[in-house]
Amino acid sequence: MAYDYDLFVIGGGSGGVRAARFTGPLGFRVGLAEEYRMGGTCVIRGCVPKKLLSYAAHGFEDVADLAGYGYDIAVKGFSWETLIAAKDKDIDRLEKAYQNTLTKNGVETFKARARLVDAHTVALRDTDTGEERTVTADKILLATGGRPTVPDMPGSEHAITSNEAFHLPSLPKQVVVYGGGYIAVEFASIFAGLGAETHLIYRGQQPLRGFDEDVRHFFLEQLDHLKNLTLHMGETITSLSRSDADGVLTVALASGASLQVEQAMFATGRTPNTPADLCLDGQIELTGKGAVKIDAFGQTTVPNIYAVGDVTDRVQLTPVALHEAMAFVKTVFQDTPTSMDHSNVATAVFANPEIAVCGLTEAEARAQYADIDVYQSSFRPMKNTLSGNPARSFMKLIVDRDSDRVLGMHMVGRDSAEMMQGFAVAIKMGAKKADFDATVGIHPTSAEEMVTMRKPV
Repeated sequence: MAYDYDLFVIGGGSGGVRAARFTGPLGFRVGLAEEYRMGGTCVIRGCVPKKLLSYAAHGFEDVADLAGYGYDIAVKGFSWETLIAAKDKDIDRLEKAYQNTLTKNGVETFKARARLVDAHTVALRDTDTGEERTVTADKILLATGGRPTVPDMPGSEHAITSNEAFHLPSLPKQVVVYGGGYIAVEFASIFAGLGAETHLIYRGQQPLRGFDEDVRHFFLEQLDHLKNLTLHMGETITSLSRSDADGVLTVALASGASLQVEQAMFATGRTPNTPADLCLDGQIELTGKGAVKIDAFGQTTVPNIYAVGDVTDRVQLTPVALHEAMAFVKTVFQDTPTSMDHSNVATAVFANPEIAVCGLTEAEARAQYADIDVYQSSFRPMKNTLSGNPARSFMKLIVDRDSDRVLGMHMVGRDSAEMMQGFAVAIKMGAKKADFDATVGIHPTSAEEMVTMRKPV
């Protein structure tokens, strides 16, 4: 049977765009549908705008630090509106770049919502006009990402998620952030850093479940020192209500206390974006968490349909989706079966302080290896000695005693992500602690601490 396309991609995020743009130049006919904006969560309302806001959130702190270096500087004010306008301009630029890249690589794009009619037929409803058409494809790739979840409670409609946080018309004077994952602590740091009275509420005793316990403990101590931020650990929200008279939002807590704020943001997790009309009446199996079930090569339970990225709920990171997309292209269109290795994937949390990790936590290492050695250090970065900034940094190495291989690396402190990227190459290659010890440090830097730790704790 002749199909309209050799590959049709549903979803214009990082994974979908990567797969489409590298398949087109191979001589295949490729189509792609995106119902919102090209670039997906990461570019439009995720990693990229979040990092821009995170940069801005360090402004007051950075200016205060300069006083210790002899500068007589005062911040005259801050404009949320100016920041958001600048952010929007850059996101527009990136969206156009994504679209141009697809066009240059021979990909036909549709601004439309897609649904599967059968294993080879996709119905497209134009986002602007509502008109519907169908196309056929030999292979179909699901790259629909994920979406924020909101707890079911009275007044939950008054809360925003990360989607809306990037488009607030003004900086809230008081804001509640509900959650303990990376999105929650990042936005709590952003709002607090920009001057909003911020309350971080989390049901656990310390945020970032799944991270190394020493990292969590150190991070919470540093977070507790942030100006404008109040922590409410071991607490939950039971309801929200907004006053018709003055618009004040009352956040009721399980302890019986309540907070009066201007805005509440829920960052309570994300779920794979798998609407029923993409599952072919159950032919495409889902996991217990609602993710698309796939094999090691991204193939779903319908042989010609594949999936990559957050919709598969493996490792929810943009660079992972990119690697999965390339593995898909090699497997399906280059006759080179390739599965992605999801081990030792470095990642970062752009909060204040910043966190970067690669490899196993101490608990994971102890569960998998007979004997391990742990090296760690906490120190005041040199930059903070003259500034008087009390923020400290933390570094930790986890080593398999038998093989001397570095199993995990963890950093907390400014610029941790930039440092971790280089170390991640070494860890992926199987570097040993002896390799770290033989490496001459760059002095004076924070990164040199990773190659000068000699005694296990």
